[in-house]
Amino acid sequence: MAELNFDLIVVGCGVAGLSAAVAGAEHGLRVAVLERATREERGGQSRFTEAYLRMKSHHEVTDDFDTFLAEHSGYYQDPDFVAETLAERADWSVQTRALASIDASVISTFAGQAAGTIEWLKSNGVKFDFLPTQFLTSTQPRLLPVGGGEAIVEALASKAETLGVEFFYETSGRQLVTAGLDRVSGVRALSRQRGELIFNGAVVLASGGFEGNAEMLGRYLGPRSVFLRPVCKGAYYNRGEGIQMALDVGAAPSGEYGSYHAEPVDPRSGISEPSIFVFPYGVLVNKQGLRFTDEAPGTVDAWYERVTRQIYLQDEGIAWVILDQKVKDVPNYRLAIRTDQPAIEAPTLGQLAARLGIAPAALEQTVASYNAACRPGEYTPLQVDGLATVGLEPPKSNWALALDRGPYFAYPIISANVFTFGGLKVDEQAQVVNVDGDPIRNLYAAGETVGMYFGNYAGGTSVLKGLVFGRLAGQAAAQQRGAQ
Repeated sequence: MAELNFDLIVVGCGVAGLSAAVAGAEHGLRVAVLERATREERGGQSRFTEAYLRMKSHHEVTDDFDTFLAEHSGYYQDPDFVAETLAERADWSVQTRALASIDASVISTFAGQAAGTIEWLKSNGVKFDFLPTQFLTSTQPRLLPVGGGEAIVEALASKAETLGVEFFYETSGRQLVTAGLDRVSGVRALSRQRGELIFNGAVVLASGGFEGNAEMLGRYLGPRSVFLRPVCKGAYYNRGEGIQMALDVGAAPSGEYGSYHAEPVDPRSGISEPSIFVFPYGVLVNKQGLRFTDEAPGTVDAWYERVTRQIYLQDEGIAWVILDQKVKDVPNYRLAIRTDQPAIEAPTLGQLAARLGIAPAALEQTVASYNAACRPGEYTPLQVDGLATVGLEPPKSNWALALDRGPYFAYPIISANVFTFGGLKVDEQAQVVNVDGDPIRNLYAAGETVGMYFGNYAGGTSVLKGLVFGRLAGQAAAQQRGAQ
């Protein structure tokens, strides 16, 4: 078994891992990156995402950034523990240091480091702009990298190669090597070409969540997880080993292990992220032809995840959005439809139901009841208009126009698993902490390997989290190396 010596071993080659690798190499570390994919497919989910960033400018996060994350940092938290987190970490109790909730200081670090990380990426060749998104209505701006996540992956990978970072493709980390109970000394890995390898050095775990691992999904999310699928092919590489190997050596868990980031997609499509965000302009029905949720409680960017979770709860985890020709009057409505598959169309609702495998009488009755509950009012499709149904349960709170202009058409929708919420707990330097809340020396984590969400995803923070904490991990590893 070959042993290879490095200052820093990064497990994962998405934006989190590459940020750690480049930051470490910039500070003089000899860095290895282990990537399960081939060179051509490197980047995991990062390669496929448009990489929305919750920034109101190139230099500022959105006004609600800290507040939203804090409000979704855990359920029913003990107020005494919350109060402790406002003091210095050294003064916290053991219970507080190891809580699965997200520390206020970590959220503050995240927000405070975002702008500097964007500038750092610019210095490494990434361009940013406020480009059109798939959200026709939104509450928060999103800054985007020109060229999406792939542009970040390729820019950082190129910089890493220039700095002498060594890449080991088709190689996956399997087990941490420890030197005592509080120190990591390396990682055991399996290479398709070279067999088992031991990499000696500090370790950054940046290998995503467990959305590509059916056993872990069943264990944490439950039996309904069979109705989920990853949002893109890159996510199938994320098997959860980074999380599991750290838990095996006593790392503290963080985030909601029984949940995930939900996005509405067309199950017929094989492209990356075949999203369907047009449902606020129609009605959603399940296999029984019944409505089951408010399709338009507010702007789609703020509410799509909660609506998609309701779809996930339906029979076999599927629903259909029923639309009529009036949706084509919505400016740029095609931006909200990313699938490459055609709509299912028919001249009448009964014929459409038959094509969907729904009882025609059920769909006709559902739409008739909905139409009867619609009332005249000012319809403004690109902003919340309060045009709501009356006397209908569940209600539709906005954009409630009768469906009466055929031909009618529909798209099937399932919930995609964009990434899982459960992961490892880290401190402000991206160090993984143990079940007693103390840092595990030489072990860092970034990206979705870090658990940071409960209940509802803070849109536009996932890629940013990977970039910020990846960079912090590389810098902290270099600082620790210099102190030794």
